[in-house]
Amino acid sequence: MITVPIFTVFEAELTSEMDYDSPLWDVTVEVIFTSPSGKRHVVEAFWDGGRTWRIRFSPDEVGEWKWETKYSTDDRGLKGRSGSFRCVPYEGDNPLYKHGPIRLSDDRRRLVFSDGTPFLWLADTAWNGVLKAKPGDWERYLEKRRQQGFTVIQFVSTHWRAFPQDENGERAYTGTERIKINPRFFRKLDPKVEAINRHGLIAAPVILWALGDISPGVALKEEDAIKLAGYIVARWGAYQVIWILGGDGNYKGERAERWRRIGRAVFGDRHDRLVTMHPGGRMWVAGEFRDEEWYDFIGYQSGHGDGVDHLSWLVFGPPARERSKEPPRPVINLEPNYEAHLAYQSRRPFTAYHVRRALYWSLLISPTAGVTYGHHGVWFWAERPEVPTDHPHSGVAPPWHEAIGSEGARCVGHLRKLFDSIPWWKLWPAQELLAEQPGTPQEPHKFIAAAKSEDGSLAVIYTPMGGRIMLNAALLKLPAAARWFNPRTGEWREAGNIVEPGVLKLRTPDDGDWALVISAD
Repeated sequence: MITVPIFTVFEAELTSEMDYDSPLWDVTVEVIFTSPSGKRHVVEAFWDGGRTWRIRFSPDEVGEWKWETKYSTDDRGLKGRSGSFRCVPYEGDNPLYKHGPIRLSDDRRRLVFSDGTPFLWLADTAWNGVLKAKPGDWERYLEKRRQQGFTVIQFVSTHWRAFPQDENGERAYTGTERIKINPRFFRKLDPKVEAINRHGLIAAPVILWALGDISPGVALKEEDAIKLAGYIVARWGAYQVIWILGGDGNYKGERAERWRRIGRAVFGDRHDRLVTMHPGGRMWVAGEFRDEEWYDFIGYQSGHGDGVDHLSWLVFGPPARERSKEPPRPVINLEPNYEAHLAYQSRRPFTAYHVRRALYWSLLISPTAGVTYGHHGVWFWAERPEVPTDHPHSGVAPPWHEAIGSEGARCVGHLRKLFDSIPWWKLWPAQELLAEQPGTPQEPHKFIAAAKSEDGSLAVIYTPMGGRIMLNAALLKLPAAARWFNPRTGEWREAGNIVEPGVLKLRTPDDGDWALVISAD
C-alpha cells in the first residue's frame, strides 16, 4: 500500500476513455476521501492535458484512507474509480508538516499551525518568481529566503500585466468567455510551488490578479473567473497554501458583490486553507467581506507612497482602527514600501530604512500577526537592470540575484530574530504606553508605534528616529528589564531596569531607528 506522511501530498492519476472538447467546462470529477475516523473530504480532480486527470489531497489523520471518484457520465476512466493509501507520521524537521496547515487562532486575531503553534507571517512578494524563474534559480532564491527568516512566498498564478506570456509564448488560458486551460503552463509551475513548501515556506498564490486589462480578475467574465480559480484550487489546494483570491484590485461598491460571489463559488463554506484579498493601495475592503465565511483575514496594501497622506493612512488610518471591529480577524499588510522602488511622491527609491519603518509600524499598529516585504528586483524577477513590464514609473529594477541579498532583506532576518525572542502573539496595539507621541497626521514620519501584552509583562516600542521616548510605566508589570534592539544590525543593548510606575524618559543609543523591548519575565 502507498504510504504518505501526514500533511504532505497524495497524488493519483486517472485516464478518461474519451476526449473532451472543453474539459474545464464539460467534466467535473469529485473525489471523496474518507479518513480513518470516518470523516469525509471532497476535492476535485483537475484536467492535466489529453485524457489525463490528476487527484491531489493532503491527509490530516494517521491511518488508512480510502477514496472514490464521483462523475455524472459513464466514462469508466473517471467514474467509480477508487483506491486507498496509508498516512504515516511525519519524521522530518519541516515546520509545515510537523505542525500542520495554518488556521486562525482561537481568538481569531492571529495565525497558528493546526496544532496551535503560533505562526508569524513574514512574506516576500515574488510575484513573477514562480512564473519566470529557472528551476535552479528558484531553489537558490527559496533557500536564501528561508535562511533570512521568511515564512511565506506571495506569487501570481497566471499571466498578468507584468507577465503577459511565458518564454514560449504560452499563457495560462486562452479566451475571455468559455476559456480554455493550458495545462502545459501550469505543469511548469507545479515543481516551483512544491519547492516553496519543501523549503519550509507557505505558498501564497494570487489566484486572479485584478489590475490591468489582461489580468484575469478584470478580463474574465464572472463564470470564467470562477472556473479558472476552481482549477487552480484543485491543482494546488493539497499543498500548504494560503490563498489570495484577488490581487491589487478595486473591490469596493458594486465590484465587491462580484468578488463575494466568486469567493462563495470557489471556496463555499468548507475550505481547508485560509483565504484573503489583496486590494489596491490604501484601499480598505474589510467591510466589504466581513460577513463572508470564506474570507479569513484582512489583507491590505499600504503601497509605495512616501507623502504625508500615505504615511498617515498607515499609522492613523484603517489598519490602526480595525481592532474595535467585529467579527475579529487578523490584519496583515501584504504590500508596504518596496525596497529600491521609486516612491510615488518624492520619486526617490525606498531604502532599507523606509522598509524597516513600514514593517515595524505594520506589525505594531494592529494585533501582531505578520507583514510582507518586497524588493523591486524580486517582485518582477528582473534578470538584468530593467524597468518592469507595464510599470514605467517604478524605476529600474536590479537583477533578482543581487536583490535577494539587499540590506532590507537582511533586516527582515533581524526582525525575525527579535520576534522569535518574545511571545509576540501576546502583543496588542497600546499607544497609551506613550506619555508623548511625536507623530501626528501632519508629521506621520515621527510616529512611534507601541504594543504590549494585556497584563503589561511585555512591551515593544518602535521609533523611526533617534531621540527621546516617554513611557507611562504604570501600564507595565514591574519590575521589568528594558533592552534596545537595533533593527539595522540585529544587536541588543541593555537599557536598564524599570521599577517605578511613573513617567519614564529613555533616549535611544543613537539617532537611527530603534526598538525597545520591555519584559517582566
